[in-house]
Formats: sequence, structure tokens, C-alpha cells
Amino acid sequence: MQYYINRIFQIGIVFCSGLMFALPQLVHAGEAEEVIRRVVGNLNGKTAIMEISMVVKTKRAERTMKMKSYSVGQEKSFIKVLYPKKDEGITFLKVDNAMWQYVPRIEKTIKIPASMMLQSWMGSDFTNDDLVKESSLIEDYTAELIAETSDVYSVELYPKVDAAVVWGKIVMAVSKEYYLPTTVSYFDEDGALVRELLYTEVKAYGERFYPSLWIMTPKTEEKKGHETRISVSNAIFDETVDEGYFSKRALKRFSR
Repeated sequence: MQYYINRIFQIGIVFCSGLMFALPQLVHAGEAEEVIRRVVGNLNGKTAIMEISMVVKTKRAERTMKMKSYSVGQEKSFIKVLYPKKDEGITFLKVDNAMWQYVPRIEKTIKIPASMMLQSWMGSDFTNDDLVKESSLIEDYTAELIAETSDVYSVELYPKVDAAVVWGKIVMAVSKEYYLPTTVSYFDEDGALVRELLYTEVKAYGERFYPSLWIMTPKTEEKKGHETRISVSNAIFDETVDEGYFSKRALKRFSR
């Protein structure tokens, strides 16, 4: 689900304990791009199988969902909702930049159109676009290293010309120990902070380290008090995943 949920992927200079210093403007573009490339690789792996729970909080309510996901790199992913009962069996498929959903209650497969990319995914603070566009950090953005401490890189990503992306700017703090993001801040085209994603509680899953808790917090006034938490209870990386999960036929087949 990191491809759904993952996908995924910021605020000026990142402040940490320890001295922060600005870098020259010629700013090691190649180094910044390599940092992002390593981050994307560490978040995805060659393959991944995950068991996750998602808690969505609003001003008025809180609800929990449980899911299992299967992915191959950044290109293919499949998610099945396990809980609650009313959503059990809903499945999602992502192949490259296309996305489908199967709803067993109405026995219908729905293709998610471009017009719905910015809509909430399963009522959370993540969007459909997050799930589809997860690989675009490398493809659609130019990376610049804007600050560095002994522990953290701060990388700014801004859209390439004609890139079909949502964000005007992304700023990512990256742990030097794990080459995993710690904080990702998303800005609109006017430079206003829209939301912030925190990756924390890094754990070892086999030989791979991975953040087991993701917290997405909207920063707009209309969503004040909202929050989505994703907890990874189990993850298996770089083992064979059945290719049968990644076809439209699988949406209904594995829904049961």
C-alpha cells in the first residue's frame, strides 16, 4: 500500500538538534537526485507485501480500517480492505498511472478518472493522486539540496516544465542513517503549505528498515483538526509476489 498509500511524497529549512547551515546555490543537484532515488527505492523495494491499519480523524469522528497490500516496485500495486465489515472486500488496483476500484456491494469495477485524482482516498487525508503519482518524485520533479546537518538532508523538489503534477513545491527531510524521509511538506502553486506527512517509528522488516507509522496532517483552515495515521503491522520485502494480483480480473477474484 505504500503505492497507495505510499505514494507518496516538505518546509523550507528543516530544523533538527544540531547545527543547521545553508548550502551554496549551485547545490549539488546530482547529490540531491541520488538522495531522492535512494528514498524512493527504500520506500518501495523490488516487491512488498504489507498489513496495515489506517485511522482517519476528523473534527467529528474517528474510524479505523485494516488492509493488505501487494506491490511490485512503483509500477503495480493491489490493496484489499479487510475491515470494517461494511467495506470488507473493496479492492484497488494500480498499474502505472491507471487506477481501478472494485466494490463488491454493487459488484462493479470502477476506473478512477483524472477528474477524481484530487479526491480523498477512502475518506482519508491521502488522495487518489498520491497512489497513482508515487513514482513522479524522480520523473516529474527537479531536486535541490537546500540544507544539511550531520543527520538530515533537506531537499526541495520543484516541478519540471510541463510536468502534470499537483504540487507547486515539495520539501523533504531525509534521514542520513536510513535514507528514508522523516518529514514531507507539500505546497501549492502559491507557496502555501497544504499538508505535512511525518514518517516515524522506523523498524527492521527482514533486512530492510522501514517507517512503521505515517501521519498525514492537513494544514488548511477547512481541515483543521483532521489527521490520518497509517500503521504498518507487518511487511515483507523483495520476495516473489503473484502477478495475478495485477490485472482487472484480480479486483473481483481477490475481493472474496
